[in-house]
Amino acid sequence: MGRNETHHLDVDWARMTERLLYLFPPVIGVGLIGILREADPGVPGLERGLLLVGSFGYTVLTLGLAVALFLDARRVRGQGGASSHWKPNPLLNAVFALIWAPAAGVYYLFRRHKRFGTKPGWSGWWFVVAVSLTATLFGAITAGIAVILVLPGLFLTAVGLAGAIAFGTFPIAIHQDAAYVCTYGDGWRPNPAFYLGVAFVSLFVPPLQPIVAGYYLTRRRQAVQTV
Repeated sequence: MGRNETHHLDVDWARMTERLLYLFPPVIGVGLIGILREADPGVPGLERGLLLVGSFGYTVLTLGLAVALFLDARRVRGQGGASSHWKPNPLLNAVFALIWAPAAGVYYLFRRHKRFGTKPGWSGWWFVVAVSLTATLFGAITAGIAVILVLPGLFLTAVGLAGAIAFGTFPIAIHQDAAYVCTYGDGWRPNPAFYLGVAFVSLFVPPLQPIVAGYYLTRRRQAVQTV
């Protein structure tokens, strides 16, 4: 009975780390909207509320990620086999997460993948990457037209829609699909954490997102023959 309870309570902290990292872009996006709303007097208190939600959410995710990294690193150190040449320090990883959570999580998963790999999931995540790429390109074209025709409403709508899709789906999709390609692909073994990190950066450097997505989908087609 005790063994069964222990088995059911066993938590995959690496998987938990992935899920927590997926939540950072939407939370950061909410905070950015709050900052932008400060320059636009609309609903009273809306910008402050969005900033509070973003700040509180980021803090909660940071604490959760620090705990997840600490516990997973401690588990890895206690294992043999593939972990014998990698002994992550639980405390250092937790402190790094408290200082810069997204970077700490991505770096840890990058190192972990080299030893243990990353569990693959759905084979269709490439389609979500493609949708994100299409939305970004469409948003950029529409925003350009709005600037030329001086249509601020259309500009904000185009940028907001493309940004929402990118922040909400792109990092998750490319990380999940890279795990699938790394497991089932032919000759190409992308590190999912590397692409997750690049996806995070691309959210703040918009021109990078279509470049990364286009390159990834091209390499994926060669490796899996699906796209």
